[in-house]
Amino acid sequence: MSIAFLLTTLVVVATPGTGVVYTLAAALSRGRRASVVAALGCALGIVPHLLATVTGVAAVLHASATAFQVLKYAGVAYLLYMAWATLRDKEALTVRDERAAPVPAGRVILRGVLINILNPKLTLFFFAFLPQFVDPGQAGALPRMLVLGGVFMLVTFVVFAAYGVLAASVRSHVISRPRVMAWLRRSFAGSFVALGAKLAFTAR
Repeated sequence: MSIAFLLTTLVVVATPGTGVVYTLAAALSRGRRASVVAALGCALGIVPHLLATVTGVAAVLHASATAFQVLKYAGVAYLLYMAWATLRDKEALTVRDERAAPVPAGRVILRGVLINILNPKLTLFFFAFLPQFVDPGQAGALPRMLVLGGVFMLVTFVVFAAYGVLAASVRSHVISRPRVMAWLRRSFAGSFVALGAKLAFTAR
């Protein structure tokens, strides 16, 4: 495995996006465990994009403007829903007592998966990214592509979890500051809106 692949992967994953925002929100509202679960959900959301790339679906998505637009605006709609839900639900970003009943892990994972599934740029990224490190004519090209995709997922999980753990470490500083939490709730909602707008106005 090349150093170039690892460095490129690290730069792409570490750049803040929807997954990072979601993981940070989970960390500040529910603690370290929830942030790790959220990171896992975001990593699992990469699987469909990887499979789409391997099976050639990414080529169809790349060639069909309609298919791309449909998936893109579905992603925009979901990001706007996340922004609305964050603002509307006062419990969505409230620091919880860690002794209280935790939010079901399945729900946290599902939201993380949806955030990454509804991002057509990720499929196109894999379509343009992985072939640079795999020779299609070489024997074992498919397994190698799957291995590289698995490494990308692992790096995603580790980096997102690190973001979350660091954010969770400051929870004690905001527990007694409702105004800070209100500001954070608005900031996360604004981030989802901004990321949705960026996706909406991004061409293939």
